[in-house]
Amino acid sequence: MSWKNRGGLESNSRRLVSKKLTLFLCAGCFFAGMLFTDRFSCFLLLTPPTMKKKLRCYVGIIRMWTDPEAKGLSIRTGIKDEQSQVVADGCGTKLKDVRRDSKDIIREVSETRNAIQTLDKTISNLEMELAAARALQDSILTGSPISDDSMLPEPVKKRKYLMVVGINTAFSSRKRRDSVRATWLPQGGDKLRKLEEEKGIVMRFVIGHGATSGGILDRAIEAEDRKHGDFLRLEHVEGYLELSAKTKTYFTTAVALWDADYYVKVDDDVHVNIGTLGATLAKHRSNPRVYIGCMKSGPVLAHKGVRYHEPEHWKFGEEGNKYFRHATGQLYAISKDLATYISINQNVLHKYVNEDVSLGSWFIGLDVEHIDDRRLCCGTPPDCEWKAQAGNICVASFDWSCSGICRSAERIKEVHRRCGEGEDALWTASF
Repeated sequence: MSWKNRGGLESNSRRLVSKKLTLFLCAGCFFAGMLFTDRFSCFLLLTPPTMKKKLRCYVGIIRMWTDPEAKGLSIRTGIKDEQSQVVADGCGTKLKDVRRDSKDIIREVSETRNAIQTLDKTISNLEMELAAARALQDSILTGSPISDDSMLPEPVKKRKYLMVVGINTAFSSRKRRDSVRATWLPQGGDKLRKLEEEKGIVMRFVIGHGATSGGILDRAIEAEDRKHGDFLRLEHVEGYLELSAKTKTYFTTAVALWDADYYVKVDDDVHVNIGTLGATLAKHRSNPRVYIGCMKSGPVLAHKGVRYHEPEHWKFGEEGNKYFRHATGQLYAISKDLATYISINQNVLHKYVNEDVSLGSWFIGLDVEHIDDRRLCCGTPPDCEWKAQAGNICVASFDWSCSGICRSAERIKEVHRRCGEGEDALWTASF
């Protein structure tokens, strides 16, 4: 009995060893096959049939990740390369190569970009039309005489212009206006209409109303307008500290009356070469949002009693800080999209005491291209004269010390003679 038991134990032990040895050999064959050959037959020979199919699945997946150069597989990156896709079919694993043509992808991106640009342009046009409708409705409801141009036939109002030039003026500036008419502004309503029809340039003196509507100041402007026909009247009460509000009203009114590429504001004590200005602006037509002028960044003046005192100086940080970059107020131009933006948001745009700072603040958070062109702020002779002789004609000339031409009513004719672009330059220019 003891011998039988002993023999049975030895037989069981041998069977146990043979099983362990078999498992060890199988595992060794498996890993050796994974490392040195693309087969794992030795393992499969010792594996039950029901397990073979599953093992083939597992090994196929493992080899795909451990051997990128395996036959039939290609793992790459980039648009132009193949993309491998694993598709499970029961226990079987199939590899599917998905090829994408780079030209198709580039074409799709281009089409998407074009669609976005077209949509952006459509939205801008709709906003412009909405702003124009609002301004016209307000003028009808209030009965305010914005301009005689509001009564023009529809086809004339919808004509496309290069630029609208608004010459900022005041009730007390009759001599300045006459000096401008005698130099760089075409005289008479006929020439102004010819300028609009042939060159697409609208030019007007911009002024609001007196504190007493219909008073002596308003009647004087009305008489002057009947003689020259070169005014744009705003629904605005004139005042030196109201320049920011006047600027906002000017752009809102101008964009409602004329469909132009650019809207320009210039002071009535600045000399301007209109032909050179038009050629300068025409170069930037490809950009829908441009802000053009002589960019500056002066100190924020916190002390009361000084010129250009900033009551809201605390908004700009510590004392001694400078303003953000903005165009000097003597002359600047903005594109149609920006003028439309001002018109639509006029009720929520903040007004600082300084008009040029206000305008710059309205664009500070927008996707706007600031263009610093020093030809828009040349000095009076000899500065602008030397530049003209060198073939670099200035767009605008004035004296920085006076924020305009000092004694402009007396001196602008001399500036025009020495720095002007010539009598025929405007009429022969092509924009």
